[in-house]
Amino acid sequence: MELKVSTLANGLRVISDPMPNLETAAVGIWVDTGARHETAAENGISHVLEHMAFKGTQRRTALDIAESIEAVGGHLNAYTSRDQTAYFARVLKNDVPLAVDILGDILQHSSFEPEELAREKEVIVQEIGQTFDTPDDIIFDHLQETAFPDQPIGRSILGTAEGVRGFDRSTIAGYMKSRYLASKMVLSASGGIDHDQLVALAEDAFSDLSDEGFTGMEQAEYRGGEYREHRDLEQIHYAMSVPGVAYDDADFYSAQILSGLLGGGMSSRLFQELRERRGLCYSVFTFASSFADTGVFSVYAGTGEDQISELSSVLTDELLRATTDIGDAEVDRAKAQHKAAILMGQESPASRSEAHARQMLIYGRVISATETENKIEAVTVNDVQRLAGQLFTHVTPTVAALGPIQNLESFDVISSKYM
Repeated sequence: MELKVSTLANGLRVISDPMPNLETAAVGIWVDTGARHETAAENGISHVLEHMAFKGTQRRTALDIAESIEAVGGHLNAYTSRDQTAYFARVLKNDVPLAVDILGDILQHSSFEPEELAREKEVIVQEIGQTFDTPDDIIFDHLQETAFPDQPIGRSILGTAEGVRGFDRSTIAGYMKSRYLASKMVLSASGGIDHDQLVALAEDAFSDLSDEGFTGMEQAEYRGGEYREHRDLEQIHYAMSVPGVAYDDADFYSAQILSGLLGGGMSSRLFQELRERRGLCYSVFTFASSFADTGVFSVYAGTGEDQISELSSVLTDELLRATTDIGDAEVDRAKAQHKAAILMGQESPASRSEAHARQMLIYGRVISATETENKIEAVTVNDVQRLAGQLFTHVTPTVAALGPIQNLESFDVISSKYM
């Protein structure tokens, strides 16, 4: 059975991906709004809204929501990113109508009761505090903020404790009304799904969605620089970024292969050189993050006070070596890893529904696994090496370091190597 897409009269897109042998289904709503769509005064509100959507509607209490989905053995969850917000459920196939009804209810009729809001804001403040106390988590917020200072894309998804405590019911409801627009949302389901039934359920459950509101987004501008924080820790958490590629860039898949080659597993260059040969760290990895209009290519390593100077230097040397020295075997290995990850994701209805929804929001269409595999296979050694040259030369890097960092070389020394 093939994947189908329908667009409702109000603009909501519905994607069904039947997996006939499954007795379960993954169904969710992805919204094309996130932290980077917020103003400075709204920072953190997308995440607050994600929390509050489960805290009661006009016809369900928070307990009703939890009990109704768990009574059928299902579960609900959600997340907020910089560019999207998602709400999703995993249920038995016969309970898809319940899941769609709950999703429609929480995304159109949330009550935002003052007492619930007050409690949940304190829960989120605790989450912010927990993140601050988790150095290998907060380091990435510092890295992003330094790469994109004073911009929505650079701000923390969680916001600040002061900002979160300042949101009131009308502000949150107003934000939801202006950002949760039918044409900016996708209902995606995979597993034991019937397309016609899903469309009918969506037409009934999401009939109150509007399509008039704010659709703008501030263009990102990478700047780079450094963030350093001395903390009395056992490890230094070190991260570095350079400008990367956007989703629609011709080098998107080359960036994924380069990331896998440099820091995507135990056979990767950085893992082998920094950990296996030199013993400079326990953890090291790379990731190529893309957005609609920009991207960053990043490296993370956790290391010791006595090793940070050598680690930083060797890491830079390895990145620069990739601009002139990349072989067929390691590119083939990285391509195989990336294709395998995609194919493994095809066996999970949750992964499939998410991938389809995100593709629809980003590209305006669903991209088949075969098309993706072909694009990965088309990446050549020359593509990867050329991209490495673009990313790692004549650029101002972004550096974030947290811990006992007194032995870390200066930013001027680090950045001079990329010029």
